[in-house]
Amino acid sequence: MKKKYLNAMTLMAGMLVSSGSVVHAGLFDFLSPKASWQNCNVNSCSVGGSARVTSDYAKTKYPILLAHGMAGFSAVGPMQYWHGITEDLVGNGANVFVAQQASFNSSEVRGEQLLLQTKQVLAITGADKVNLIGHSHGTHSIRYVAGLLPNRVASVTAVGGPVKGSDVADAVYAFTQSPVGPAATPVIAAAVDAFGALIGIGSGNYYDQDALAGLNSLTTAGSADFNQRFPAGVPTTACGSGTELASNGVRYYSWSGTSPFTNALDPMDYALTATSLIIPGESDGLVPRCSSHLGTVIRDNYAFNHLDEVNQVLGLVGFLQNPVTPFRLHANRLKNQNL
Repeated sequence: MKKKYLNAMTLMAGMLVSSGSVVHAGLFDFLSPKASWQNCNVNSCSVGGSARVTSDYAKTKYPILLAHGMAGFSAVGPMQYWHGITEDLVGNGANVFVAQQASFNSSEVRGEQLLLQTKQVLAITGADKVNLIGHSHGTHSIRYVAGLLPNRVASVTAVGGPVKGSDVADAVYAFTQSPVGPAATPVIAAAVDAFGALIGIGSGNYYDQDALAGLNSLTTAGSADFNQRFPAGVPTTACGSGTELASNGVRYYSWSGTSPFTNALDPMDYALTATSLIIPGESDGLVPRCSSHLGTVIRDNYAFNHLDEVNQVLGLVGFLQNPVTPFRLHANRLKNQNL
């Protein structure tokens, strides 16, 4: 009996040692050190939250700066734009900063705001470069920064980015040019701008808003103009991949989803299903599948809609795939590239 007991204890000890990472990531989390991420705006950065560091799987050489999309924010109260993503990245060793830009404005205005925050992150960390990840309209912002400051940007990653524009933006723009457009557009735009200003204040910094400028930036024509000025990583074919390592020395990546409806409990899924009807072919509800391509296309058919891509709303996503996972895997990809 004593021998059987010793054998069982030996086997258990061996299992604990061999699966140390699993045990460490669960039972002994309280022994792990804490690390913080920072929320930034054009004026400063401050602690946004913290997580227990249980591995170095996502510990990139350079800090990661996340740029939100249209109608976005860094955090409003307890609600984080990158819901669960920042915690997971930090918990796996990444040094993460979250940018705040105008919720509604042109790609250039938002790009300048991100440029200032990129310089802040570089100054705070002392790093030579930064890894930029943008969602939706944030894709234009990070490409803008890489275009103006390529020697300080290691990588650019587009998540659900309207690289070649959105049919939904085209449809809204067409409405502004319709017979009722001149009367309705100023009223609607003013309301959207006011909403964006409130988001900005709630997120930590007031920004001037310009919904019409933001709309024009995301149309097919507006994006084509932007691509002429910032061509790095943009595919030259209708639905191909772009160059990963561009001539400016920056690496470009992208991923996106093609499932507008993923969770019946998420009210935004119904809206995204409706907008997807405007888009010919597959989309995430706002961005066409092929339009999302930039640089190396990691995947363009995740079971995500446009908000699922950043684990919104509040984690009400589908059950097939976890939107947090691609970020963790990508951070490890960047780490292995010595970025």
